[in-house]
Formats: sequence, structure tokens, C-alpha cells
Amino acid sequence: MLSVELHAHSALSYDGRDPVELLLEQAAAVGLDALAVTDHDEIDASIEAAEKAPDYGLVGVVGMEVTSAVGHVLAFGIEEEIESGLPFDETLDRIRDQGGIAVVPHPFQKSRHGVAAHITDEQLASADAIEVYNSRLFTGRSNRQAEKFAVRNGVPMTAGSDAHISEMVGQAVTEVGADERSAAAILDGIADGRTSVVGKRTPWRISLKQFGGGAKRRALRALDSLR
Repeated sequence: MLSVELHAHSALSYDGRDPVELLLEQAAAVGLDALAVTDHDEIDASIEAAEKAPDYGLVGVVGMEVTSAVGHVLAFGIEEEIESGLPFDETLDRIRDQGGIAVVPHPFQKSRHGVAAHITDEQLASADAIEVYNSRLFTGRSNRQAEKFAVRNGVPMTAGSDAHISEMVGQAVTEVGADERSAAAILDGIADGRTSVVGKRTPWRISLKQFGGGAKRRALRALDSLR
């Protein structure tokens, strides 16, 4: 089994703070086997992280968090950025056209661009996997909803820290039964449902810190764009 962080943001995300080197250092320090950097509608930092991952004893998985027309979708195993704003089904098609897999993060969290409120159960179940444990939670209700849905519909399950600062990488981990220590084997294991989830809640003070820091960075970038 390989321990994989499948949901982490770098400074390239509008609400992320740290460079990929710090994310990789943290992943190695907490004993992970692999890391996917999943920036919002950006892929360059993820490609950089995947290239540098072996220097930290890690497997790098290229990915991004795509903003579809109805909410967020994680794309893994892609080579080029997926366009934002596309319908849910088309977003999944674009990911698969590149040989990747589509994982729906926090589907039942409306305040965080969860897709479930805007698509049918059949559409949600068509994803390659569903994130059933996101460590940035307050009550856990949305995670429980996601897990029940995945179990009921036979959809593979993942976990993710949704880290926006490096210290939170590894809060939630997907354990993947992989045939070898490679990104391709990890993605095959996820798609085949050879996963288990391990996670703990991001402390509320850290969640608030991440939220506040992200809001500040968004505001500063908006101001820069007006200059």
C-alpha cells in the first residue's frame, strides 16, 4: 500500500501560500509515498512538483483542481491544463481524453463548490472516484454523505487534506494498493477501487488561518490586476 496525498495547493493557487518545495518537504517528513499538487485551474506547479518529487524520495502525481460550471473536479494523470467553466460531463471527458482520471472533491459541501447540488446522482456516480474524507471540515456531515454515496453506488473512495499551507499536507491520506511505485500504478489502483482513507480534522484555527490567508491573497492579486 502506498500513502498518497491527493489534494494540496501551492502558491500558484489563488488561495495557496507555499512553493512546491515546502509541500514536498512536508510530504517526505510525514512519511508519504506520493504527492499530487492540485492547484485551482493551474497545472504548472504540479508538473514542477512531479519532476522534483524523486529528489525527496516521493512519487509525483500531476493534477489540478478544475472549476467546472457546477463546481470542482480533481484531474489526475493529465499533461495539459483542463479548461475551466465547462459542463461537468465535458470536464470528465476532457480529463479522460488525456488518459487521466476524474475525482470529485467535497461533493456535498455547497460552500466550497461541491458539485452534488447541481448534478444528478448518476452524473456524480460516473466519476472515477469520490473524495469521501476532506480534512477541512467542521461537522463531518458532508464527508459522511460522500462516503455513503460512494458505498451505495460502488464508486472508489479517496481522501485529501485540501492543504493550502504546507504544514497541513498529510492530514488526510489515501492508501492505494499499487502494483508498483509509480504515478500510473497509483491512478490505476484508485480507478480500480483499491483504496482506503485515513484522515484527521484540520484544526479549526488552522482552517480559519488558511481561509483568512487565502482571502488576503485573493484581494492582493485582484488589486495587482487593476494596476
